Amino acid sequence: MNAVRENARRLAARIDTATPAHRDRAVDGLRALALLAVPLGHWMLGGFRLDADGLHNASPLAAFGALAPASWVLQMLGIFFLVGGYASVLSYRRRASTTAAWLGGRLARLGRPVLGVSAVWAVLLAALSALGVPGDTLRTGATLVIQPLWFVGVYTVVTALTPVCVTSARGLGGWAALPLTAFVAVVDFLRYGPYAEAMPSWLGVLNVLPGWLFAYQLGVSWGEGRIGRRGARLLLTGGAVLFAVLLLVFHYPASMVGVPGEARTNSHPPSLLVVALAAAQSGAAILLRDRLGRLLRRPLLWAPVVVINLSAMTILCWHQSAMLAAAVPASLAGAGGTAVAGLTTAPDTVGWILARTAWLPVFTGLLVLTARYARRFEAPWESGTRAANARRALAGVLAAGFAVFALGLA
Repeated sequence: MNAVRENARRLAARIDTATPAHRDRAVDGLRALALLAVPLGHWMLGGFRLDADGLHNASPLAAFGALAPASWVLQMLGIFFLVGGYASVLSYRRRASTTAAWLGGRLARLGRPVLGVSAVWAVLLAALSALGVPGDTLRTGATLVIQPLWFVGVYTVVTALTPVCVTSARGLGGWAALPLTAFVAVVDFLRYGPYAEAMPSWLGVLNVLPGWLFAYQLGVSWGEGRIGRRGARLLLTGGAVLFAVLLLVFHYPASMVGVPGEARTNSHPPSLLVVALAAAQSGAAILLRDRLGRLLRRPLLWAPVVVINLSAMTILCWHQSAMLAAAVPASLAGAGGTAVAGLTTAPDTVGWILARTAWLPVFTGLLVLTARYARRFEAPWESGTRAANARRALAGVLAAGFAVFALGLA
């Protein structure tokens, strides 16, 4: 045991020594927290219901409404967009060539892992179907895998808007995010106000870009040095007050994630409650930056942050696959009537919560094992050869086929 601890200290010391002096450890730490919240939220706030037709999505929030505050903590996409905007503006400032080349490089790093997981799952769907896995289970699995990928799509668009965000930040500072808040508020009023019945069902889609661009714009303004501690306190206080008013006065759903059977959802598309939470979280993050930076000067705390950040896209793209790697075989074994507690049993008892918590180390282990092989999708692709071009074309065709199936278009 002592030898293991000593090896861990040495590895942490090497990582610490290799870290450039200009690296903002606090921002990396915030990104790592937001990244870890994604799988933890999906693993704990999502579950399955097993019947004769296969696995179906279910949520403990449908039975335990009191757990909704947990989603306020685990929904940290606002932090992710905040630090994304902050990091993007620093990278944009250091770009060595044209804006187009800078954007191309960043978008390629986002696109490769998405194409990889989609292509692999296209093959898996065919193989699992041939092995007799029920169609409902396959569709549930495909839905869960594609669920986090919408985030990558939105993040790609807001990244492409970085030059616009920089211009807005230089002109308006932290107030550059205010028009986005107003836009989301107007759309919410139309969706849920006195004219709701006359509004088209697709209206909420208009909130997707401004709802998530809000925190990204805050991050860009922060990176431009236009949000200080005073602005952060305003964000924290204003966001918290708005959040409380929306819940208590306007009766927004308490859960930050979708609950099966509920008519309204806050996150898909984002509502004004998401913006309020992102504002409060962003204010708190900016205020805690210096303290977190000092804490991460400790090598043993800094090392896991580096590992998580290096595996960011792998975690986002493959964490649902890790859970399915346990749940799908369990569902086949339980086809005769025996469900596995916390895995294929309905998430409607306290026992399920305890059992699901016990499954978390298993999911984590499966994700680590998957990441060992999936990390190759984050590396730059070989180019210039006919074989490499053929592999990319095949991956694109497979990914498109998976998307068609997962989105219910076939």
